[in-house]
Amino acid sequence: MRKSFYTWLMTERNPKSNAPKALLADLVFHETAFPKHTDDFDEVSRFLEEHASFSFNLGDFDAIWEEYLGH
Repeated sequence: MRKSFYTWLMTERNPKSNAPKALLADLVFHETAFPKHTDDFDEVSRFLEEHASFSFNLGDFDAIWEEYLGH
């Protein structure tokens, strides 16, 4: 079973980086309602579009998701 997107993304946290992946990791870290236990694209994407307290470029998210799938 693949580790959750959140678990994988937390390995990419780097508050000193301006890379999209590091920025998303830091934003998600502070988002208490983020779906932490899923590896479902639609669930994470829907959360980012409809419920996140921050805005994030969804094109960047798609690229980050592809990297997650390839890890």
